[in-house]
Amino acid sequence: MKKSERMNQMLRFINQKQHFTLLDLMQEFQISKRTALRDIASLEEIGAPIYAEYGRYGGYRLLQQMQLPPISFNTSELHALYFAMQALRSFTNLPFEISFRSIHEKFLSALSEDQRKDIEQIQHRVSFRHTEQIRDSEHLEFLLMAAVQNIVIQITYQNIRSSSSNPHNSPNPDNPKPSTRTIQPIALYAMKGYWYCQAYDLGKQAYRVFRCDRITSCEATDIEPIMHINELNLQDAHSLWKPSEDAIPFKCLINEAGMELFQQEPFPSMRLINESGTDTEQTGYAYLVGSYEAHELEFIIRYLASFGKSIKILEPDHLKESLRQHYLDLLDHV
Repeated sequence: MKKSERMNQMLRFINQKQHFTLLDLMQEFQISKRTALRDIASLEEIGAPIYAEYGRYGGYRLLQQMQLPPISFNTSELHALYFAMQALRSFTNLPFEISFRSIHEKFLSALSEDQRKDIEQIQHRVSFRHTEQIRDSEHLEFLLMAAVQNIVIQITYQNIRSSSSNPHNSPNPDNPKPSTRTIQPIALYAMKGYWYCQAYDLGKQAYRVFRCDRITSCEATDIEPIMHINELNLQDAHSLWKPSEDAIPFKCLINEAGMELFQQEPFPSMRLINESGTDTEQTGYAYLVGSYEAHELEFIIRYLASFGKSIKILEPDHLKESLRQHYLDLLDHV
C-alpha cells in the first residue's frame, strides 16, 4: 500500500477509534513500530489533533473529530467494486433495489474516461455464470429490515408446505389456500434463482425457510421478538432445526464428487461423517447421514437422484426401493 493511501485510511481509522496505540496501527496496517511512529508524525504535520498519553494505559488520543477527505479508490478497488455489482445483475429483485440502481449509475458517472475504458476492456474477459432469478420477490427489503431490526412480522404464504428437512419447499396440492404465518426473520439468501428467508415460525415454534416469491403480503406486529433468535445469523440459523419424533433416518455412501455436490446444496437435516462417525471434510469416501419426514419421500428421492453414481443408499431399504422405482419411471419416459 502506498504511503498516501495508508495515511488516508489511517485518518479514518483513528477518527473512528478516538483512542489508539502503536500496536493498533501495527496490526491494522501490517506495519512496523518504526513505520507507525513515522506515520503518526506525518499525520501531526498535516494537522491531525493527536495527543500522546503516557503511563501504563497510555497511547494516543484524538482531541476532536476531524473533517475527513473524500474516499478515494485505487484502480484495483474500482474494478472489484464494479464487478461485485455486476455479479448481482441476474437478480431482478434485490433488497434496496432502487438504491442499487442509483448507486450503479452514480458509480459509472464518477469514473474517469480512462477508468471506464479499463472496465469496458475487462468486461470482455470476465463473466459471471450463475442462475438467473426465476420469480420476482416483492418484499425483500421489508424482510431484510425485519431481520436486521428483530421485528416479528405476519406474512401470507402461498401454497407451500413448510418442511423442517426440506427448506426449499414445493407447492402443496393438498393445501391450495394461502396460509397466515407469524415469523421472526433471521436472514435472506439467494440460491439457484430464488430468494429465501430463514425465519423462526412462532406458530409452529420451529425453524423454517420461506421462498420469498411466495410471500404475497407482510406486515409488522407488536409481538416481542425471541431474544436468542436475535443473536443468530445466516451461518448458525440452521441450528434451530430439529427433526420430528417420526423422522426416518437414512445413510448413504458418498464419494468425493458427491461431497462437492452436497456442499453446493446442504440441508440442516443432513451431514457428512467419516467411518468413525465424526464430521469430515476428507477426500475419498464418506457417509451422508440425515433424516426425512414421511411426507418428504418424493423430495428426498429427487435430491438423492441428483447425485447420480456418486452416491449409494445403504439404509433404509424402503428408500433404496423408492429410488430404484424413480429410475424405472424415468425410463418409461425415454
